[in-house]
Amino acid sequence: MTRNYRIAAIPGDGIGVEVIDASLEVLTALSQRTNTFHLDVTRFDWGSDRYRRTGTFMPDDGVDQLRAFDAILFGAVGAPDVPDHVSLWGLRLAICQRLDQFANVRPTRILPGIKSPLSGVAKGDLDWVIVRENSEGEYSGQGGRSHRGQPHEVATEVSIFTRTGVTRIMRFAFELASSRPRKKLTVVTKSNAQRHGLVLWDEIAAEVAQEFPDVTWDKMLVDAMTVRMVLHPKSLDTVVATNLHADILSDLAAALAGSIGIAPTANLNPTGAAPSMFEPIHGSAFDIAGKGIANPIAAFWTSAMMLDHLGERDAAEALMHAIMRATDDPTLHTPDLGGMATTHQVTSAICAMLAEPT
Repeated sequence: MTRNYRIAAIPGDGIGVEVIDASLEVLTALSQRTNTFHLDVTRFDWGSDRYRRTGTFMPDDGVDQLRAFDAILFGAVGAPDVPDHVSLWGLRLAICQRLDQFANVRPTRILPGIKSPLSGVAKGDLDWVIVRENSEGEYSGQGGRSHRGQPHEVATEVSIFTRTGVTRIMRFAFELASSRPRKKLTVVTKSNAQRHGLVLWDEIAAEVAQEFPDVTWDKMLVDAMTVRMVLHPKSLDTVVATNLHADILSDLAAALAGSIGIAPTANLNPTGAAPSMFEPIHGSAFDIAGKGIANPIAAFWTSAMMLDHLGERDAAEALMHAIMRATDDPTLHTPDLGGMATTHQVTSAICAMLAEPT
């Protein structure tokens, strides 16, 4: 029996368009191989081009349109002539917040054939999942500006931490850590300086930890965490941090694993009350857009996460196996990995692998 899923594809801007096109090609090849699922894809032209034409990144009912889908495959948003805060709040954050995709999950590991910039680090020494609180914290959108242009101009950015928000992301992180072989969680804050909201994080972490006696957990200040990631990567497994801290740490993690071009993300609504959104973390990368050299591996890994979320675990594993075969072949390395391969060559190679007999 073939299972059907409705997928909203939002390629967005820059290389987002290129890698989402590549992902849809790979997903089609995979569905033809397995014959167990079919993706009914609807493309949306939401992005900076639409913003220039209409003044908005998506229609007023855009988020409501997305509620009808089983999952969202997102490319990137951002263009050199559009302020970053306008594009981010106009599309990605607007979707994440209104669909309550409160758990941002970013796995990081060194894939076969890829060398970490860290000396002496073996493949198994860096295998992390970073959980980012995705709905509040430093990206709550609370604050404002007054007395613009005056010497006494004021700008405020208010970080919002609620017991509900912190508890649910902490419980999600402990559950994830419990499901992984090492059953280890590191809680990252800056509670020595941010003595209200992040002390609350520490307190709730200790409370939730009592529900998970099988999980070993510890705490780190975010500045010390950067040192630990570089010098002692094997000491980490699952990590949970605030919206801002995890955003920064996950980019560092991608670099330590070899390239931001291989890093995936899932923006999850764990309750299932609204669809989740899956995106590579590399952004629109206009410096290489249109050159055909964007690394599609992050988007492919993201697609595998989407399949796993939909319950298509065998298909997700088949795609990850093909991804690892591709990264293990230096002739399929794009320039970000030190190679000369094109987006099309990597995509075609993975499609060919998926067409091989099981």
